[in-house]
Amino acid sequence: MKNILLGDSDTHLTDILTQYLQSEDFTVTSTYDGNSTIKKALNQPFNALIIDLMLPHTNGFEVIKAIRKHSEVPIIILTTKDDDLDRVIALDLGADDYIIKPCNPRELITRLKTILRRTQDKPATRAIIEYHNILVDGTKRVASIAGVLLDLTNTEFNILEMLIKSPGQAFSKEELTEYALGRKFTAYDRSIDVHISNLRNKLGENLSGENWLKTVRGFGYMFNA
Repeated sequence: MKNILLGDSDTHLTDILTQYLQSEDFTVTSTYDGNSTIKKALNQPFNALIIDLMLPHTNGFEVIKAIRKHSEVPIIILTTKDDDLDRVIALDLGADDYIIKPCNPRELITRLKTILRRTQDKPATRAIIEYHNILVDGTKRVASIAGVLLDLTNTEFNILEMLIKSPGQAFSKEELTEYALGRKFTAYDRSIDVHISNLRNKLGENLSGENWLKTVRGFGYMFNA
């Protein structure tokens, strides 16, 4: 049984979502402010977090930052803040997905299950890929460059793994979204662009001068062979 932390000050909504999640055999713990969400997330084992950005006391952005200092647990943002900048900031801080309220609870559960399959139900063995000084270990789900471990989110790791498997091959944003986020790409969705930008920074492209992740204009991205 998977343990989910649901952080939202809307008690009516949390009650509804809890019923849906429990009907799918999830165990749900609810928190109603940012401070208690951080405390629970860092002191109890959870398989995923679903949090609102408008949490009292400590907002969702600060919650993500606090959790990402210590944990790579999947985080889904569920919020009324339908603003592209907020989406970019949340993903940049390490959120794995971003869903706008009101949403169909079934869609939320589908996305949650997809993230859990992607991050926890991994094959017993997966290839270790080496390219120049970059190493990607699919079994341990870790990546390093010049022997230094990269602090990647689950989504960033999936993107890097997909691209580095086929250097020189361009992948569309649709393909990357389905592989890395486990959902269909929609018009004006910039999630992949944000994750790519974060990944570039972590690969040290700006410092090393290496252009590992190449933009294919009007299409998507490729690992530069």
